[in-house]
Order: sequence, then C-alpha cells, then structure tokens
Amino acid sequence: MPRTIANAHTIAGVITRLNSPDYHRWSAQIHRLGGCRQPIHLRGRVLHLDRATGKLLHSYTTATEPGGVLRLPCKTRRASRCPACAEIYRADTYHLIRAGLTGGKGVPDTVTAHPCLFVTLTAPSFGAVHTRRERGGRVLPCRARRNAPACPHGRPTSCTARHAPKESCLGEPLCPDCYDYAGSVLFNAVAPELWRRFTMALRRHLAKLGGLTLRGLGAQLIVSFAKVAEYQRRGVVHLHAVIRLDGPDGPASPPPSWATADVLARAVRHAAHAVSVPLPQVGDEPARVVRWGAQLDIRPISMNGELTDQAVAGYIAKYATKAAEAVGTVDRRISPVEDLAALPIRDHARRLIAECMRLGALDELADLRLIQWAHMLGFRGHFSTKSRRYSTTLSALRAARTDHAREQEITTGCLPLFDEDTVLVISHWEYAGKGLAPGDALVAAAITRAPLQLSPSALRGDD
Repeated sequence: MPRTIANAHTIAGVITRLNSPDYHRWSAQIHRLGGCRQPIHLRGRVLHLDRATGKLLHSYTTATEPGGVLRLPCKTRRASRCPACAEIYRADTYHLIRAGLTGGKGVPDTVTAHPCLFVTLTAPSFGAVHTRRERGGRVLPCRARRNAPACPHGRPTSCTARHAPKESCLGEPLCPDCYDYAGSVLFNAVAPELWRRFTMALRRHLAKLGGLTLRGLGAQLIVSFAKVAEYQRRGVVHLHAVIRLDGPDGPASPPPSWATADVLARAVRHAAHAVSVPLPQVGDEPARVVRWGAQLDIRPISMNGELTDQAVAGYIAKYATKAAEAVGTVDRRISPVEDLAALPIRDHARRLIAECMRLGALDELADLRLIQWAHMLGFRGHFSTKSRRYSTTLSALRAARTDHAREQEITTGCLPLFDEDTVLVISHWEYAGKGLAPGDALVAAAITRAPLQLSPSALRGDD
C-alpha cells in the first residue's frame, strides 16, 4: 500500500470498502479506469431491443453497480489533475504528430520527402529574470554584469549565482517592480491571434517567393502544421510548431519543386518578424503593439539527423499535457472575489494573476477575457492544434481504441453480439458526480500500483 498520512475518517473508509460485499465488482471498475484519479460517475441504463418485434435482447443498469453508478475515466489532458488519463492523451498526441512526419494512421509514407521544419516562436523580454545557462557542459553565472548599477528601485541588476536546475528563483524577476507584468499577460492573451496572423503571412510570403498569387498558391501548395504551447518559468508561452509543405491534395501529393525547406525557412523568418497585434490605449499607458520575440529557432526534421521525428513528436506530446504549472500557479479558474494572498503559489505567479484581474476589469480589454483566464496567466488559446490535413485526428485515434476494446469484450463474452442493423439501442444517462472518497482513493491507488499482488485480505492484514 502506498505510504501516506491517513486520518481516522480515511482509514474507516478503507476498511468499509475492503469489507463491502461488492468489493470485487468495485475493484474491477477501478482496474478499467486505468489509474484515473477523478473518475466521472454516471447513473442510467441501456436497453437493446429487436427492431422488428420489440423484444428485449439485452439490458444494463447502474442500479446493480457499487454505489449505483458507473465510473468512467475523466480523460483530462492535464497531468497535474490526472497523470493516468494525461498519459493516454500524450500517447495519442505523439502518434498524431509522428504520423504527419513518417506516415501511418492514414498518412502515406511518401510524406517523409516533403519539406518539414520544427519552428519555435518565442515571447519578447518583459524584464530580466533569473535563469540557468550552460555552455560546454558548464553552468554559467545567471546574469553576471561588472559594475552594474542598481535598478530605479534599488535592487541589483546583476546575478552571479549558478542556479540549480529546479531552483525556486528560476523565472523570477531580478526586480519585480521593474518587470512588465502587463506586457506579459497581454502577450499571452493575444498569442493565438499572433499565431493566426503568422500563418496568414507565411502563406502570403510563400506565394510571393513562388511568383504566385495567394489563390494560385492554393492550387499548387498547402501548408500543414501542428503546434503546442509551452509555458516558460517566467510565465509566458512559447509556441513549438511542425510546419510541412504538401501538394494540393495534402500529404498524398508532393509540393512543387520550388517549395524547398530553404524557401519555407525564409517564409517563416519573414512572417515571424512581420506580424503584430495592436492593442488599444488603456488609461495613461501608451498603446501597445505585441510581436513575437527576437529569438526564432528553425530546425529541419530528418529520420536520422540531429532532430529526429521521434524527438519532435515526443517533445510536442509532452507539452500537450502541461499547462501553467511550471510558473507555479493553480490549475483551476480563480474567482475575482477570491483572496489572491491566500493562494499557495509563487509571488511572481500571484502578481501575474493580479495583473490579469486588473486589466480584465477595463472595458477596453474586455474581449481578451483576462479574468476568466487569470489562472492561465492570460493565455486562452488551445494548447495543441493542427491544420486539417496534417495527419489523423485525436477523435479517430480514440474511436479506433474504443472499437478495439469493444471487439475484445465481444470476443470474451462480456458484450452480446448483435447485428447493429436489427437492434434498437435506447439509453439514458445522467451525471452523478466525480472523484473518489479518500478511503476509496487510497485503496484504488494500491490496486492500480500492484494489481497482481493485492487482495482484500492482504490489505486488511489477515494474511
């Protein structure tokens, strides 16, 4: 059993669960959850009727289940909420990304010959922060500056420390009062719009390099992409994208000969530096124009080169399950009336959230919905997106997994075998809650960690 500090209520819950007459059915549900921490509870029934005669062929009701509910995985993508379900999401994303690089899942293998780049679009600087830098295997001083003057608030603008990889100060400003918190949250808020404008500018410049109009480009070339957002420790997002050039029929057709990886790289550089999003003037503050940062990383993807398809797919899949936890914030929405001082978060994250609340209350910035997305530090876009023709979809991968599980259950006799054209299925479901009681959660953790060595008598100490 995992080591934990359990109170009397939790211990009583463990004993009650282990001695319940429906323990084996409950433990079977737990096994099917695959380690989900916050399962969804459904209450309802399913009837299978013969379409011709109306005869009842099969029925199922949750009334006979433990607690009268059916427990299903939450299927969240956030590793901070449920690592088990997030791992499934990560694996699906990995196969989705890699299929667009090497083929498979409905994508032809010839896609490996298409020009493809791994692009990282960064955020600009909003003030000096503590960082960890390495060169030649050696850790460099954070921000060493000889005879550096103090900032206007009297704080040093130099840091000679060699920070450890997980040191708490990483990402923290050298001077919080000098840091542009407003600029940071506004960049996060308009990052999705910056990406949209970037893709439009990319297509326009590709058309120019090919001597075509934008309409003419569509007849010869399609830009396919998949991207993910990554939070930096300082609280801003960077976007990592796989960008590929296809022919007019998508990955099944090659792009024209002039559309090379070098041409794509030139178009990416132009688009990244050309696009911007103007923001309205707020109070006495000057009007802002938000742009990408000066750092732009463009690397080719190859099967056996420095950056492989496996590395790219794994990198993007990893960040598809993460949110703003790296900054030290919370993974839930924050009410405007909530006491920010009571939140168990870093002071840097607290200031970013407070800035979201302040700016979100202004009429000029109401469309950015900064208050609703304060827990995400202003970012309100999709973390992982792709163009329609990049590769398969998450829905298709999930449907294939569901069909496989259904076939296994029919083969083992867990489900009846019916001709779907002759069967009428009537179902009624209602939401009945989520999660596990503390005692149940403790037993579930033990079951999923050692399913073959654990028994109710062993947990009770009878063996």
